[in-house]
Amino acid sequence: MATAIPMMQADRETLVDIARARLVRAIEAVGRGDEEAMRTLYRLTSAKLFGICLRICGERAQAEDVLQSAYLKIWENAARFDRRRASPISWLAAIARNAAIDWRRSAEARGLLRQQPIDDALSLRPDEGAGPDALLDQRDSRATIDRCLAALDARAAGFLRTAFFEGLSYRELAAREALPLGTIKSIIRRSLVRLRACLGDV
Repeated sequence: MATAIPMMQADRETLVDIARARLVRAIEAVGRGDEEAMRTLYRLTSAKLFGICLRICGERAQAEDVLQSAYLKIWENAARFDRRRASPISWLAAIARNAAIDWRRSAEARGLLRQQPIDDALSLRPDEGAGPDALLDQRDSRATIDRCLAALDARAAGFLRTAFFEGLSYRELAAREALPLGTIKSIIRRSLVRLRACLGDV
C-alpha cells in the first residue's frame, strides 16, 4: 500500500497542474484581448477573488464593486503576466488584494470608514474562497471535469472518480474490483492522458 499512496498523490498533483495550466492559458489569452478567455477566467476565479475583496472591504456591495475593478486591472495587465515568476492564482489574488486595499484606504481617508489597520481588516472575515490547490472543487471546474469524464469509458471514468473523489488508493481499488494492481494503474494512467487532452481543449 505504501507504493500506491505516492502514485495517488502524484496523480492528484497532475489534475491540479491541469487546472493551473488552464488558468495560465486563460490569462495569456486575455493578454491577447480574448474576451471569451476573460469570461472563462472570471468563472474559474471570481469566487476566490470575491472572498479576498470581501475580507478586506468588509461589506458585500463594496466588495462587488472592487471585484469588478480588479478584473478590469486584470484585463489591462494580463499581457504582463509571466508564468515563470508567479502562479496564476497568486498573480490574480495579488491584483484583487491590492484593489481592495486601495479602496479601503481611500474610503478611510474620505471618512467613509472607521480607520482600522489593514492587518486588522484582513482578519475581519475568514477567506472562504478556494485556495490554489482547491480550484478543481469550484463549480465550473468540476463541471468541466465531469463532462470530460463522461467522454471516457464508463469503467475508466468510474475508477478515476473513485480514486480522486473518494480517495481510494490503487491497491484498495484493485481489491474492490478484483483486478490486478498493474491493471488498475494502467487504466488510470491512460485515462489521465485522455482527461488531460479533453481539458486542454476547453
